[in-house]
Amino acid sequence: MPLHPESEPYDHGMLDVGDGNRVYWEVCGNPRGKPALVLHGGPGSRASPWFRRLFDPDVYRIVLLDQRGCGRSTPPASAYGTDMSVNTTPHLLADLELLRRRLGIGRWLVWGVSWGSVLGLRYAQTHPGAVSELVLTGVASGSDAEVALLTRGLGRFFPEAFERFLAELPESERSGNIAAAYHRLLESPDAEVRARAARAWTDWETAIAALPPRSVPRYEDPVFRYGFARTVTHYWGNGHFLDEGVEGVAGGGGGGGGAPDDGGVGDDGVVLRDARLLTGVPGTLVQGSLDPGNLLGIVWRLHHAWPGSELVLIDDVGHDAGAPDMTKALLDATDKYAKG
Repeated sequence: MPLHPESEPYDHGMLDVGDGNRVYWEVCGNPRGKPALVLHGGPGSRASPWFRRLFDPDVYRIVLLDQRGCGRSTPPASAYGTDMSVNTTPHLLADLELLRRRLGIGRWLVWGVSWGSVLGLRYAQTHPGAVSELVLTGVASGSDAEVALLTRGLGRFFPEAFERFLAELPESERSGNIAAAYHRLLESPDAEVRARAARAWTDWETAIAALPPRSVPRYEDPVFRYGFARTVTHYWGNGHFLDEGVEGVAGGGGGGGGAPDDGGVGDDGVVLRDARLLTGVPGTLVQGSLDPGNLLGIVWRLHHAWPGSELVLIDDVGHDAGAPDMTKALLDATDKYAKG
């Protein structure tokens, strides 16, 4: 199935969200259409024009944004002086609500990939009246167990790459919270230490891809690489800040207790715990059968705990929304909800 036609933004801007941050947003498609919000992955990636083509531009009013510190938003996480303490999940949730009100939207379909699925799920749990449907792919829940799996547990399957990944850390830090340890390197005053840590982090992320090609062109950009690694380790090393208050933005840059690097066995986390709060919100989960996160059964447990959700499993695909069969399933989902 082909993607929907190209749709250029008819409106865009920089939203002042406070804390010295301005978030880039854009809107394309039908100005009077069904509102849809797109949440990119990472944490630390950016919105892609490809996302627009998953929605019929004659039917949808498609809203994309670059989350705090990402892409065209300012200040960028790739700038060493940027304050990361005001980049947490409660801050991002507040930003989404500010943007929704700025655009005069009552309810919108929320589409999310990878980290965007975590953010979308938490947004729907904390602001259910603002979400008409969810379409999620590369589904994750932001749990400590997932972080432990992705930073240590998969070392059993990729031992050579894992050895290189650990080698960048001081010996005293290799048995603890790997994401937090890498984040400390990425906050080093020594630019060379930061650059080496960013390279090692993205090398590990590409090494654990379920299927070749194991390369990500944007990781070859040292500016993107540093901002991405700094942001993802900030979130992964602090429990994705999911334990912080959600009624108001939590102060400071603390967070959850961090990932207990136990190889992938641990607390199910906040999103699964609160799955019942999704009752009444229709949703489609599109998941590759070879996605590494499936080793914990998160997407199956979420589906069974969420009345009204649909799970579409795509064989022989990993964590890749762009795979042809994944793309078709995502198009089917947005087309289905367009009729609602």
